[in-house]
Amino acid sequence: MDFILKGIIFLLVSFIIFQLIRVVELSSKLSGEKDEISDKSNNINGWISLIYGVGYMLFFYFQVKWWNKLTLQAPASEHGVPIDKLWDTTMGLILVVCLLLQPILFFFIWKYRGNKKRKASFITHNNKLEIFWTAIPTVVLSVLIFFGLSVWADVTKKPSEDALVIELYARQFDWTARYAGSDNILGAAHVSAIHEDIDEPSANNPLGLITKSTMSKQIQAITNTIRKDSLKLESEFNIASKKKIESILAKNVERRQRYISNFVSADEKGLLEQGEDDILIPSGSGKLVLPVNKEIVLKLRSQDVIHSAYMPHFRVQMNCVPGLSTQFAFTPIMTTKEYQEYLKDTTFTYILLCNKICGNSHYNMYMEVEVKSEEDYQIWLSDQTETKNKN
Repeated sequence: MDFILKGIIFLLVSFIIFQLIRVVELSSKLSGEKDEISDKSNNINGWISLIYGVGYMLFFYFQVKWWNKLTLQAPASEHGVPIDKLWDTTMGLILVVCLLLQPILFFFIWKYRGNKKRKASFITHNNKLEIFWTAIPTVVLSVLIFFGLSVWADVTKKPSEDALVIELYARQFDWTARYAGSDNILGAAHVSAIHEDIDEPSANNPLGLITKSTMSKQIQAITNTIRKDSLKLESEFNIASKKKIESILAKNVERRQRYISNFVSADEKGLLEQGEDDILIPSGSGKLVLPVNKEIVLKLRSQDVIHSAYMPHFRVQMNCVPGLSTQFAFTPIMTTKEYQEYLKDTTFTYILLCNKICGNSHYNMYMEVEVKSEEDYQIWLSDQTETKNKN
């Protein structure tokens, strides 16, 4: 609320200043004064520019003093260190140039403000000057570009074979984490296998997993629906209603045939067993748990629109695109408890956000992330496996 009030006050003050300027202009026209540039107006504008320049530099200083603490803290991943180094190098160079050139710019506006007694000298061309102000930015930017490319190549390098594989499945407006089982291989999944059934919740398959259990439950659920609709059709005498039921029946029969074909095809490829040991953790009922000092490969999918998996403290961000599977590999280097000690804040938690505006509840699309020691992670994973087997 305080921020909103300050914004309103700023807009009102700006509006008042604008209106005062308009009043001065109109009064000048009514008095018959000619609108021309004079030494007096140049002098006023020069001093205004100098005052504005000083205010600008003071405002920059206070921005850093007041709000620098709100920037991201130390990286909690291995690759975050070179990324922060690239950021610091780039921003450091920008700040140096800004802090050198801006004061000079405002000083020159004031120092060499218009005066009828002063004559300006004009330089039409200077080869040395042209080379100077072209070569220096070229060299500096080239160094930054090659530095950035080397960091990006290191960040996106091929992950090791023993990296832990986890899938993040995005849909409006939540995340689901899927952990590969003991074989560290995620089971097959496809959008055509997604199944939502209010009457048969046990057959629901929101991620479209293709396993023996999910496909069998879905085929059975569709078969039950076909049986119910067939009975309803036999007892229905209204012609319009009969045609509607027949249309639904035909769609469900075709749907069941498609599921059976997918089932047979997956079985022939040996895919049905791979996903049986996968563990699902929805954002509404759990958190994304990771082991420290272990490389993680995030496999990313989206069900509906483009989302973006963003974990700021790990310097991780990658788009989740419908119809495609993207990935990002990283290694956490600080547990949640260690980061809490670093911040001296026992309430801190890592977080997974969506960094693409994906709809009206985009702001609410997040999932808590917890980094544990290897020992604690294995205990947690055993608990999840035991719970899955009971269900």
